[in-house]
Amino acid sequence: MLFFASFTLTPAHGEPVPPSSPIIEIRTIDILPYGIKTQINTASSAYLSSGIYYDIANLLAEESGYLPHNEIYPYARIMLELKSGQTDMTIMFKYKELDEFVTYIAPLPSLKNVVIGLKGTNFTSFDSLKGKKIAYLRGAKFSDDIDKDPDIIRFKTSDFVQAVKMLIAGHVEAVIGPMDPILSAALQLNRDENLFGEPFLVSERTPWVQISNKSLEKISALKLKSHFKQIMNRGELTKLRQKYLGNAQ
Repeated sequence: MLFFASFTLTPAHGEPVPPSSPIIEIRTIDILPYGIKTQINTASSAYLSSGIYYDIANLLAEESGYLPHNEIYPYARIMLELKSGQTDMTIMFKYKELDEFVTYIAPLPSLKNVVIGLKGTNFTSFDSLKGKKIAYLRGAKFSDDIDKDPDIIRFKTSDFVQAVKMLIAGHVEAVIGPMDPILSAALQLNRDENLFGEPFLVSERTPWVQISNKSLEKISALKLKSHFKQIMNRGELTKLRQKYLGNAQ
């Protein structure tokens, strides 16, 4: 059973959220720097949650008059819970298999998906990737061209930190994904953008705030759209990218 303290949350901008407000279940993708789980100490399994999408989703819920209960989950679990209604809201790419189960609220700026290797190793075409080993996040879809090419070898990874570790160790020749999580993983390993060569752009996809259709009775899509526009106009997303990525952009 989940217990919630009987206090009011105060958004960064706006009135405090009454404790009687509806609780909405938010799930944030388990990818740095969008959803970050930081273990409190080695003797405990408890962790602190943070991240760009984690923070922006909480802010959106609070400013829209809801109490957020936000957990960081892998892609596959979030998709299942959106279908069942266990998850009310998330921020992630559109997936065809979810189209009939979710309502799309608002887009975030598009993300450029790249293939990138170590400094001095550059890729310039899909043909240049044939025969190469690429670290590919399990459950994600970054490029139809790469997914359909049997000559490009894909190694599934649990996260981008593992992917960058494999790149540094020489187990793969490249990593695929948006630049933000790749750079964030490098920073976690005390490296920076100087680790990498030139990125090869393979696709561009747009993350969306989306809610389960089974949650439409308790969540106002119009209210979320209105408050999300205000949040973006204030530059909150830019502030969060600076907070979590610093100058590595």
